[in-house]
Amino acid sequence: MPQDAFTLRLVARELDGELRGGKINRVNQPDREELSLLIYTGKRTLKLILSANASACGAYFCEDDRENPSVAPPFCMLLRKYLQGADILGVETAGFERILLFRLMCHSEFQTAERVLIAEIMGKYSNLILTENDVILGALKTTSLDENTKRMIFAGAKYTSPPPQDKTDPSDLAALRELFQNCTGDRADFLFRHVRGLAPVTAQMIEAGYRGGDFALYVHDFIFSDEISPRIIERDGVPTDFVARGTEGIPFATLSEAQSEFYRQKRAGKRFDGQRHKLLSVLQTAKKKQEKQLQQNLEKQLECEDAEENRVKGELITAYIYSLARGMKSCELENYYTGKTEKISLDPRLSPAENAQLYYKKYRKQRRTVEILRPREKELREEILYLESLLALTESAKEEADLASIGEEMLAVGLLTPPKEKKKAAKPQIPFRTYECGGMRIYAGRNNLQNDALIRQSAPDDIWLHAQRYHSCHVVIKADGKKVPDEVLAFAAGVCALYSDGRGEKIPVDYCPLKYVKKPPHSKAGFVIYSNFQTTLGDPNKIKN
Repeated sequence: MPQDAFTLRLVARELDGELRGGKINRVNQPDREELSLLIYTGKRTLKLILSANASACGAYFCEDDRENPSVAPPFCMLLRKYLQGADILGVETAGFERILLFRLMCHSEFQTAERVLIAEIMGKYSNLILTENDVILGALKTTSLDENTKRMIFAGAKYTSPPPQDKTDPSDLAALRELFQNCTGDRADFLFRHVRGLAPVTAQMIEAGYRGGDFALYVHDFIFSDEISPRIIERDGVPTDFVARGTEGIPFATLSEAQSEFYRQKRAGKRFDGQRHKLLSVLQTAKKKQEKQLQQNLEKQLECEDAEENRVKGELITAYIYSLARGMKSCELENYYTGKTEKISLDPRLSPAENAQLYYKKYRKQRRTVEILRPREKELREEILYLESLLALTESAKEEADLASIGEEMLAVGLLTPPKEKKKAAKPQIPFRTYECGGMRIYAGRNNLQNDALIRQSAPDDIWLHAQRYHSCHVVIKADGKKVPDEVLAFAAGVCALYSDGRGEKIPVDYCPLKYVKKPPHSKAGFVIYSNFQTTLGDPNKIKN
């Protein structure tokens, strides 16, 4: 993000135009490293965000209605004490540095004082500091006397600006001209490394727009021009950056709008990734647990493989009991099933009849064990398949509604513990994914419960689709008695492939009328059997995300 001095100069100009003469009505701190100021400008109320977060630092207007903590943090309380009702005299930058100065006239019952709220927008070194007569009243991030630092930031210390970069000041045209006499190699990289207050993306924009002539003058005029064309840059539909003056990307009327939308989407992406990670972690843990139980089940069944041999040994001892006596450690008897002689171990403390009963007892115990283990093996395999389907749905989720739907299913089956909270109004039901192609409606389930509901709510002649040999969502084309065109079928198959564990590849998709799809009794959510199907190739690239 180019929160460089070039961008912040334009931000300050924009904020000054909106806020000069305004009044601070409320101070909140919705996040540990973020402030929100409600400011009445005389015409409307604006919410100003001041963020000192390393990955989201900046100053911009925002309309997000985020919750504030029930107990205000100390810095927030300090600002409420000093800034509540303050008049905004102006917003400016400190020279050509990444520092915004909010000059405020503060009123109380006993005094009127001019104070400055300083926003140092410097990545991981960002900070918010309140001063009066260059003395620090408080700061979001403070230092202590024990820390080995050149800048003391705590209440009562004198405020000193961060040390300037050892680079050329772009406002000095003569110095720029002298600098560019030694310009070699990549010009954008040279600008970034030697000119103060430029991010790499800004340096690249300057280089891209140069069309010859006095380069130093061009750089100076580019940096100090008030022209703006704010844009958000996207890659594969995901916002990657915003710029104050660009020619590509999504345009916005103001820098503040571009920043607000960029950070809103960034927060949503971070929240989405966090929710997805949480669900995947729970599902993977549950799958490993089931796989461990299955392994133990199979090992116990393996231990029971000689059950039939124990039965035969008991029979042979009984058949030849006349030739055996107590005290024998083993015997060799002809197996009348195979015609071969078989050596059988005996307990010398037991009689021949007792040895026979011992083998029969082992046989009966092993048989009972197998009778219990085999149905349990089937249950475990079904549970693992079910968890794999949830994993596939979670990994292919595209939006928060998808994850919310999967989370509801996991709550319903006991994979997630419901949060302890007061009863609230029922949340609106999350709808199926809905598409339209060739005049026909296409629906896709977001989770296994929705997949079952989709089947129940569809007509027998509707066309049902599911990825072959892959976990995927269920898709239904509402035929309404009409023949489904090939392009509609291809589109629906693409939806199947998109929301599957096919990893974005073209995969085979089975389809048939819904009347040939059956759900076995007591089967897991999302599990069906089907017949009379045909297969087509599902291409996820046919679907616009």
